[in-house]
Amino acid sequence: MRVGGFVREFMRKFNVNGTCVSNEHYMVDILSKLEQIKTMVDEKEYFTINRGRQYGKTTTLSGLRRFLSDEYTVIPLSFEGVGDESFASAEVFCQTLLEMISHALRFSSETEDYRKKWLNPNVKTFNSLDRHITDMCEGKKLVLMIDEVDKTSNNIIFLNFLSVLRKKYLARREGLDFTFYSVILAGVYDIRNIKLKMIQEGAHAPSLGETTIKNSPWNIAAAFEIDMSFSPAEIKTMLEAYEADYQMGMDVSEIAKEIYQFTSGYPVLVSGICKLIDEKLDKEWNVGGVRQAVKLVLKEDSPLFQSLTRNLESNQELSDMVYDVLMIGERWSFTYDDPVVSLGHRYGYFVDASGRVKISNKTFEMRLSMYFVNKAKRERLKSASVSTGFYEDVIEDGQFNMQRCLEKFAKYYHQYHSEKDDKFLERECRFIFLFFMSPILNGRGFAHIESQFTDDRRMDVVVNYQNQQFIIELKIWYGEAKHEKAYDQLTRIYG
Repeated sequence: MRVGGFVREFMRKFNVNGTCVSNEHYMVDILSKLEQIKTMVDEKEYFTINRGRQYGKTTTLSGLRRFLSDEYTVIPLSFEGVGDESFASAEVFCQTLLEMISHALRFSSETEDYRKKWLNPNVKTFNSLDRHITDMCEGKKLVLMIDEVDKTSNNIIFLNFLSVLRKKYLARREGLDFTFYSVILAGVYDIRNIKLKMIQEGAHAPSLGETTIKNSPWNIAAAFEIDMSFSPAEIKTMLEAYEADYQMGMDVSEIAKEIYQFTSGYPVLVSGICKLIDEKLDKEWNVGGVRQAVKLVLKEDSPLFQSLTRNLESNQELSDMVYDVLMIGERWSFTYDDPVVSLGHRYGYFVDASGRVKISNKTFEMRLSMYFVNKAKRERLKSASVSTGFYEDVIEDGQFNMQRCLEKFAKYYHQYHSEKDDKFLERECRFIFLFFMSPILNGRGFAHIESQFTDDRRMDVVVNYQNQQFIIELKIWYGEAKHEKAYDQLTRIYG
């Protein structure tokens, strides 16, 4: 039995009422999300689902296919692994597409005769494909789903196909054509920006006026504003199903809230924590178990974290903005007009927090902090590394002595950073503290930076060691009066 399996398996045993019909897997109830997506399908919308890696896009499409199957014929396609030869020419692409559609229809309620009619050897151009789709869609409610669409979206042949769908969509609105009832594209990148990106990179020669987004082959897409993250209430539904079977005596509300605190509902992170508690932590279903699972998640070399590191290494502007927001506390306005902000949001790293850029969840904050600290060890601060011998000095009877740790930090700070000016220290103090704490907590606990509150209150770092938690606010010393004011501020926030 795998509690964490719902990101990969989720919906395989799911019925249209959003309830689990098998105890083999425990799943988050996303019925409300499916109902919202179905409303868009009912309204004949064409739209894209763009979310970061491992955000449950494929899983959602799988569940949606089952959810729609009583009313629609769903055609699920994916061009992942198809190969470049499928895009060698319009003829090759059209025949590949028809074969894929015919194959997908084998698993629908459509007749064998109808399925075979899609296999038309005379469809060799996009014009003939246009007419063939008209013939095959007449009197039908076909929903076309294409997953991993950004794997092919830099190919002009595929963009020409989207142009055909756009043309037919517009003609249908005038009552002049038959076409797919709804089309859903899923991927990380926004397909509407692909042609402009290709033009900028020299991969496509634009015609007159093609340098604007208005000429995108997918500017007909309706806005997809459905929140695909899991709320605490949705996480709770999975835990309740587990508790009903195993009677662990867990406080499902408290645990759901704690999981959400570290993940902000990012599906694969929710799944990872649950899976680790169930399989590696002897079913320690409590707040301490969640924190232990988070510590293990942070050590994993998962595809999600591999992608995160790769994206930072390949884009210095993105890396600099993440560092500024996370490590320095720089305030950046959240606007899609800023290509770096837009890219960070597309990857799932940034969210809009009252008009400001914020890292999307605490797990990302911690993993990114580790990334920047380790990078500093390799580069500019290697000589200022902290001895792991400090660990023995700050642990007493298995308890972390934070006061002694801060005294050690003061000595470290004066040794390596006291010559810096106040402006530098105020900007970099959180990073310096995390750099100091890294070898002490390594494998035993973790620290994470807390983003600034919307009302300008803030705390800087939260340190977790076993079942202990410490809130650290780092301030430059400006005298006793300012010191007392800082205590008052902490009391108001946390007292």
